[in-house]
Amino acid sequence: MSDAETILSAEALERRFTTERPLFGTPTVVHAVSGVSLQVRRGETLAIVGESGCGKSTLARLLTALIAPSAGAVRFQGQDLSGLSGRALRAIRRDIQFIFQDPSASLNPVMTVGALIAEPLATHGIGTRAERRGRVAALLARVGLPAQAAGRYPHELSGGQRQRIGIARALASGPQVVVADEPVSALDVSIQAQVVNLLADLKQDLGLTLVIIAHDLAVIRHMAERVAVMYLGEVVELAPAATLFAAPRHPYTEALVAAIPLPDPTARRASIRVEGELPNPIAPPPGCRFHPRCPYAQARCAAERPTLSAPDREGRQVACHRAGELTLAGLAATETARSPAAQARFALYRAARSVEGAQR
Repeated sequence: MSDAETILSAEALERRFTTERPLFGTPTVVHAVSGVSLQVRRGETLAIVGESGCGKSTLARLLTALIAPSAGAVRFQGQDLSGLSGRALRAIRRDIQFIFQDPSASLNPVMTVGALIAEPLATHGIGTRAERRGRVAALLARVGLPAQAAGRYPHELSGGQRQRIGIARALASGPQVVVADEPVSALDVSIQAQVVNLLADLKQDLGLTLVIIAHDLAVIRHMAERVAVMYLGEVVELAPAATLFAAPRHPYTEALVAAIPLPDPTARRASIRVEGELPNPIAPPPGCRFHPRCPYAQARCAAERPTLSAPDREGRQVACHRAGELTLAGLAATETARSPAAQARFALYRAARSVEGAQR
């Protein structure tokens, strides 16, 4: 990948949090992000996925300079963000914006919607007051809300509407990169697809570079060009989305893919079992951090920590000692054969869906 294709990058990124000193003993250190290196290509949608507690939200905040790294660097268009502060950092934040997971917690309840969206414009000195009012109306229309919403307060809106306000606020400064931290996880299932489709449309219309943080692979399966899988603070697999879902190379990715719900109720998948819970990030296990839960682990896995491989011909990178010898189950391969009767029912279902689509 050439430098011209990379708009945002992480280089050996580390973030450690030290707990408060207890009455007796010493503080403990939480290893939230450990040695993450990745590149975000201009104009792409990159998804970062993994279990709760794997460090993906911390990585999102590092990429947007909301928190500083303990080691390593974040670069935007080649510029290291680590040493920036004041006016220089504010200028960068005009180009890199963040959408928070919970709109109820991220929007000031005593400010009107119009004031919330106009605030970034004033912060970055964009336009006159009259021009800002026009910009607020245009942004509301862009995210599918009426102009009258500008005079309302966040608590007067639904959760989906509040998230649309968060999106409009993130777009106000005209950013190049938008990082969305679990943008639909706090919303009802019935409106999650609406917000996902809105983000995809905005990315296409505005030429944005989009980084989506998610724990649900079904949310980003058809949205992301590439997917980075995180486990306990590390990226264990990074690949084009279609390649990763069809043929995962890391055992943890295989387990995540196997957990994606199937739209066909008659289909079944082979059971991919991952035993145990996510280890404590205060004391990560030695060797491969996934080995205590991995069904394919060997002695080497417990003793030697694997590193992320160089990109192969497809652009895939994997951190697994056995990546070249394991044949893991992908999304299609884990489905079992349906009975003839089930096949017929599913064919009728697909035909009905096609008719519905043609009638719209």
